[in-house]
Amino acid sequence: MLTPPITSLRQPVSDGRTRPLAWRLEQLQRLEQAVQERADAVLQALATDLGKPPVEAYFELVAVQQELRLTRRQLRRWMAPRRVGVPLSQRPGRAEVISEPLGCVLIIGPWNYPFHLTIQPLVSALAAGNTAVLKPSEHAPATAALIAELITAAFPPHTVQVVQGDGQVAAELLEQRFDHIFFTGGERVGRLVLAAAADHLTPVTLELGGKSPAVVLADADLAVTARRLVWGKALNAGQTCIAPDYLLVQESVREQLLRLMGERIEACFGSDPLASPDLASIVNAAQFQRLSGLLEGARQRGQILWGGQSDAERRRIAPTLIQVESPDDPLMQEELFGPLLPVLSVAHLDQAIALINQRPKPLALYLFSQQGLAQEQLLERTSSGGVCINDVIMHVGVPELPFGGVGASGMGAYHGKAGFDTFSHQRSVLRRPFWLDLPLRYAPYGDRLPLLRRLLG
Repeated sequence: MLTPPITSLRQPVSDGRTRPLAWRLEQLQRLEQAVQERADAVLQALATDLGKPPVEAYFELVAVQQELRLTRRQLRRWMAPRRVGVPLSQRPGRAEVISEPLGCVLIIGPWNYPFHLTIQPLVSALAAGNTAVLKPSEHAPATAALIAELITAAFPPHTVQVVQGDGQVAAELLEQRFDHIFFTGGERVGRLVLAAAADHLTPVTLELGGKSPAVVLADADLAVTARRLVWGKALNAGQTCIAPDYLLVQESVREQLLRLMGERIEACFGSDPLASPDLASIVNAAQFQRLSGLLEGARQRGQILWGGQSDAERRRIAPTLIQVESPDDPLMQEELFGPLLPVLSVAHLDQAIALINQRPKPLALYLFSQQGLAQEQLLERTSSGGVCINDVIMHVGVPELPFGGVGASGMGAYHGKAGFDTFSHQRSVLRRPFWLDLPLRYAPYGDRLPLLRRLLG
């Protein structure tokens, strides 16, 4: 499948060719230039695969460009050996930690943000001095083909390669002994990746997802909250791993918030959202049918509060607000990954926290409240990959904030220095001279224990 074989991709790392700062900066420059030259083609490919409006597609380019700029600016500092202190018993001696490349890494991209979530990890991998194999998602074929063309034009085959294909191709790739595997996708496939990696004891970064909750308390600015929630849920037609997956709203402001959100949906997408040029499509027929089944069930139960329109031919579903009375509702079982937003009422923050903690740890957690105490309580009493207060999704746009999950929402992190560290081995080095060699540590030990206790204890 791989030509040349993976050993040839690992060879430049083994030879030390990828270690110098100059080599790494050259690869980042190659990637940046290739992305800039194909910016319009990226927008077109994302429109073809997901019906993304140009503005939303542009966000994918911005994410990659921000990562490249930050990495090129900070790389020399990230690469510098880190000195650590040594105890008296080790002196004279000098200890340091060196970040060194892992080797050849595998990056498996998703279909929802098929360009930036495949290329952004590559920035970190190259910055850390690795070579890489990319497996873009077959469910976004136009973007996958564009990535293959871009990488082939920018890099020699012993530096970066692209392998296209379906799940069987991915499974065959996982049979090879990579030095790190970076996977973005769903929990089910993430488990398969982790199991395959275990055969070679290969370290893995899993960027998964889950049901990310949004909590709205009575003191929130409801107009701003409504705008931000609708934007975050409608972005990419809800096909965002950190989109608000369900809404916990304090009962006293529930009706007002829902009215404002409904008005905001109409303001953004018109009276017929399915005709809006600003609403993306569901990626394929299988995903559309899954979401349509959930939507129809909610319709039959009389739960739809706003929206509910769908078009199978264009794979479009309007942003839809759905009333939910119980955490056992079908809409509350799995990550929705679509423009459906279940809404549950809560009496207070304690109840919201209790509901959140009954579920696996989410990738993102959102709170809308002006109370500093409420914000601190949420941070202290819950766990999630990331938190954004009084907004949604925007934390992922801070290049120096680590991004990653915890528990069922993933393991490991990237972006900025966190990405460089993910694709590096932290190698401990102690250097000692010959000129001081005390006999205390050597046998025969005799009666040295009391002295050693005084010196080291």
